[in-house]
This record gives sequence, structure tokens and C-alpha cells, in this order.
Amino acid sequence: MKGFQRENQLFSLCGLNCGLCPMLLGNYCGGCGNGNQSCKIAKCSLEHGKVEYCYECKKYPCDKYQHIDEYDSFITHRRRKADLDKAQSIGMEQYNLEQQEKMRILSRLLSDYNDGRRKTFFCVAVNLLELSELKEAMEQIEANGELASMPFHEQCLFVVEVFQKLAARRNIELKLIKK
Repeated sequence: MKGFQRENQLFSLCGLNCGLCPMLLGNYCGGCGNGNQSCKIAKCSLEHGKVEYCYECKKYPCDKYQHIDEYDSFITHRRRKADLDKAQSIGMEQYNLEQQEKMRILSRLLSDYNDGRRKTFFCVAVNLLELSELKEAMEQIEANGELASMPFHEQCLFVVEVFQKLAARRNIELKLIKK
């Protein structure tokens, strides 16, 4: 969108964790403000003085946020408002540090346990689970002394099961919600 630029490519104006998005990871998206995509929230930002994050706007949360978390695109939308609130609460610098740690975990999962069908699953899991839960999952994975001797496909299934069990504790479904 002309005139709309973003400094922080890890976290979007509207609360998406872009650094954890399969489109950005695959170099198919330049991120918020770096592509030619039309975005009603980016347009709104320009109309309200180029706010960096929606929570900075006096009208936040506005009508655009009423049903914002109901459906997903390439990345889960379920935590947009909660993530905006968290970023506002702990500050963008601390939020980005957490996102960078989540990106390291996601990178490891994709490089070590993606059998070609797990990219979206891991992106959703890392987005929806708290950093402490992700660290717990990685500890469980690393503590499995038999993992290295398993066939690769079984390793991937084991890792998926670890994440699904952690998500189930909070009634989180680790899949995208499509219209």
C-alpha cells in the first residue's frame, strides 16, 4: 500500500506474529507494508496518523476487531487482540525478544522435524502456545533418548504429539480455522 511502511517485521500493525508466518518464512510475503497488498487496517493507520500498532490508536479496539480472530489466513489470527494487549503491556522491545525466541524454536522444528507436511502445524503451535510451553515441549523432545534412533517419520510424529498434548491442556486446537 502506497505510503505505508513498517519498521518491525516481526509483529504487524493488527497483531499478527509475522515472524512466525509460513508466508514470510517462505519468502512469499514482504510483510506488512513491504508488498503491494491492500489492507484495510493499514489504510486505517494512515488515516489515524500512521500508528505503528493498533493499540496506539484512540479508537482501539474499533469495529474492525469485532470478528478479527474468527478465521485464519496463512497464519493463525486467534491471538491478534491478545498479542496486541500483551505487546502493549510488556512493551514492544520485550515482546520482540519473546518473538525472536519463538522464531528460534520454530526454525529448529522446521529444520529438524518437518517431514514436508508440518510447516503450518509448527507455525500454528508456536503462535498459539506460550513461550514457557514451547520450552517445555523442546525439553520433552530433547529428553527422549530414543528419538535419534527412530525413523524420521516417527520422530516427526512424536514431536507433533508432544505439542498436541501441551495444547490439549489449554483446549487449543493446533490447526488453522478456515471459513
